[in-house]
Amino acid sequence: MSSTALPATPVSVDLGAIRALVGPDMQAVDACIHQHLDSEVVLIRQIGTYITGLGGKRLRPLVVLLAARAAGYEGQQHVQLAAIVEFIHTATLLHDDVVDESDRRRGESTANGVWGNAASVLVGDFLYSRSFQLMVALERMRVMQILADTTNTIAEGEVMQLLNHNSPDTSEERHLEVARCKTAKLFESAAQLGAVLAGGPASHEKALAEYGLNLGMAFQLIDDVLDFSGDGETLGKNAGDDLAEGNPTLPLIHAMRTGTPSQVSLVRDAIEGSRGDRFAEVRAIVESTGSLAYTSALARDFSTRARDALADLPASSYRKALEELAEFAIERPS
Repeated sequence: MSSTALPATPVSVDLGAIRALVGPDMQAVDACIHQHLDSEVVLIRQIGTYITGLGGKRLRPLVVLLAARAAGYEGQQHVQLAAIVEFIHTATLLHDDVVDESDRRRGESTANGVWGNAASVLVGDFLYSRSFQLMVALERMRVMQILADTTNTIAEGEVMQLLNHNSPDTSEERHLEVARCKTAKLFESAAQLGAVLAGGPASHEKALAEYGLNLGMAFQLIDDVLDFSGDGETLGKNAGDDLAEGNPTLPLIHAMRTGTPSQVSLVRDAIEGSRGDRFAEVRAIVESTGSLAYTSALARDFSTRARDALADLPASSYRKALEELAEFAIERPS
């Protein structure tokens, strides 16, 4: 297998065209986010506005909107639901940056780097609680049940990842479980909730949940790859951050499984000591062992599963956009 991690061809999926399909809905989501960031506490407004304005792709809200329309929903509650999902995601980013001691996100200072850890954690808590206020306003118990389970699973994933820090003995299975809980679960719920709003057959809810889960897994595994080849704008963090944090991602796990004894020893040392200063050496190892190609191939498998899961849904421009989004997840440029 070649050590080339990602396709050399340009990204063929037009994310802008996908967004345009639900353009008015996305504008309404943005308005809803800004409206519900309002607080009499100035610091909450400052940090909330700062973190939501850092230029993320807002893929999770986009999944909510597309899934709802693909499932036949014709109302407007999907807009508020998309904002809720983005609030939950933003809260996890605030908490992640504190736990990981990150100082950069999408080329800018993190909120904790500007205002400190305590303020970032507390505003993250505010966003979590605001999301639950908005859930209650929807008056849909099924929505609350799914999102309550989701936030709990995300928290479990965060703790599991914390336990994996500086642990070169982390298995591939455990890493994938962290990815499922910490990243893929919110994608799963975002897609599933679109079907819940539509009130269609249970098969649609199951199909969209499976789609979202596999989309999220593909997205996370490509993040693992891009940590060795991407830039801050693509990643939302600096390349090499995972190694600097002692986070044993799949390319590192695979390299330790297939490398020479000296290569394995170097990678283990780098993970145990959070040796970001050895990034160039470690990158050379994960490339020479085919570990980036291995991770990319697994991501493509998840992407294919995501697209296949949509077969039960009626053909539409929204279903096609979801299929393209699954391709975008693995074609993101480095």
